[in-house]
Amino acid sequence: MNVQLFIPCFVDQLYPETGFNMIKVLEKAGCKVTYNTNQTCCGQPAFNAGFCDESRAVATKFLSDFNTSDYIVAPSASCVGFVRNYYPKLFENGTYQNSAKEISKKVYEFSEFLTSILKIENFDAVLNTKATYHDSCAALRECKIKEGPRNLLRHVKGLELIEMNDNETCCGFGGTFSVKFEGISIGMAEQKVQNALATGAEYIISTDLSCLMQIDGYIKKNSINMKTLHLADVLAMGW
Repeated sequence: MNVQLFIPCFVDQLYPETGFNMIKVLEKAGCKVTYNTNQTCCGQPAFNAGFCDESRAVATKFLSDFNTSDYIVAPSASCVGFVRNYYPKLFENGTYQNSAKEISKKVYEFSEFLTSILKIENFDAVLNTKATYHDSCAALRECKIKEGPRNLLRHVKGLELIEMNDNETCCGFGGTFSVKFEGISIGMAEQKVQNALATGAEYIISTDLSCLMQIDGYIKKNSINMKTLHLADVLAMGW
């Protein structure tokens, strides 16, 4: 199966190892993975800030960069949710309306692709620790992802998965929300970390590095003994 890799801006700049681990897992699943080096942003930051024309210009480039019949897979439900749910609206009644509708059917978040398309849950990963899972708002609400990542984690040898209280509550990142409403954002991160600590877990795992960046920032600033991991990094461990 052919897969086009979409690596979001912040993953490319700050967490490239997650992108490589995603390739590792997809190739183990038998996929042929291709990466278009011309790709940039999906246009979500500009759209969320109210700059629809600028967002449309970036999104038009995305449509060109991913003009393919292959599946498009990304380690970010936030970006996938934007392309899937908002591209058809962004290009409504325009030249690229059909292209937007087609691409929205081909783009998948990483865990969603593994469980819903490939239908593989066991990758022989090994991680001997206790962990709790954070549902990102985009995964849960934009992409309707809930059990898939948990099923993948349940097959990780040595991993004890413990649910935290309020696991569906936002971490406080929300893109520019964390900048505009810093105090509220920090308070939400604190609540998330405290709920995770109450489980006795050593790691917080999620599908979205934007959430993990927010959570990890709070953890490090307050010298808390806890770590964060993206699901792709977990599934690539031990083999």
